Amino acid sequence: MAEPFFTVYTPTYNRAHTLQRCYDSLKAQTCRDFEWLIVDDGSEDGTAALVAGWQEEGLLPIRYEPRPHGGAHRVHNHCLAVAKGRMVIKLDSDDGCMPQALERLKLHWEAIPEGERAGFSGVTALCQDQEGRLVGCEFPGNPLDCTAAELDYLHRVHGEKWGFLRLDVLRQFPFPEDCSGNFVPESYVWSQVSQRWKTRHVNEPLRIYWMDAPSLVHGRQDPARNADGHRRMFGMVLNLEAKYVNVAPLRLLRVAVQFARFSFHHGCGLWAQWSELRGWLPRLLWLAGVLPGALLYGRDRLRVRAG
Repeated sequence: MAEPFFTVYTPTYNRAHTLQRCYDSLKAQTCRDFEWLIVDDGSEDGTAALVAGWQEEGLLPIRYEPRPHGGAHRVHNHCLAVAKGRMVIKLDSDDGCMPQALERLKLHWEAIPEGERAGFSGVTALCQDQEGRLVGCEFPGNPLDCTAAELDYLHRVHGEKWGFLRLDVLRQFPFPEDCSGNFVPESYVWSQVSQRWKTRHVNEPLRIYWMDAPSLVHGRQDPARNADGHRRMFGMVLNLEAKYVNVAPLRLLRVAVQFARFSFHHGCGLWAQWSELRGWLPRLLWLAGVLPGALLYGRDRLRVRAG
């Protein structure tokens, strides 16, 4: 079998009750040039049996990869290791997409002149909720070709978006496997991709973002639990995006504050924090943010002790 254009990647953890949305959406796709890769992060709710039933139906090329529970960043790395498609698109286990989603995304990619595609990481589109309402804001151009950082800092576009990235690009920026805890924010990867590749952004809602999912977080969480992942992400963003301080000074100061806060939680002292930052601008922001970060760290510890 020739490699598919897309690997549709669904990470899941005890989401057997919502995975049907993904399955129904993918069965309805007008473009069939894809595989569905389900990476299961240790589910205990019958997900394996559910997926086995779909595989027996034979309506989609489904690969099921069960793993011991290890967190979303390790699941992501496993996906990149086993994906067969040229492009990887993440479809969350509680979401869906429009029937023409993959077809339209592929057409938008092919609309980029072939000689320019090496400079693009992928295509990003809009999201709508299950009632058809736009989630997030539109792009200021259609199409808009820019990096993710430029979209954020210069165009100030925020909110839910959805699209694919080239597998060969993503494989250059895996999440750290040696990170303590089970979570590393995705910005750890996206900020690195944004340094070298543009994305084509299109004003077309293609993902259905369901707004009814209950929160998986209950009560106050100890910030130390996943401090290493947050520390690494904020440090990466500070090192790579401090150059935008002239357009977003307060935001980058907050990044520096959070880098210091989570570094203290992880046991990193002042010299260790200083040493992780590259160049005078990230270090200058850190100098301005380290005291507020230390105060937040102290507040966190008091709250945890108080229960």
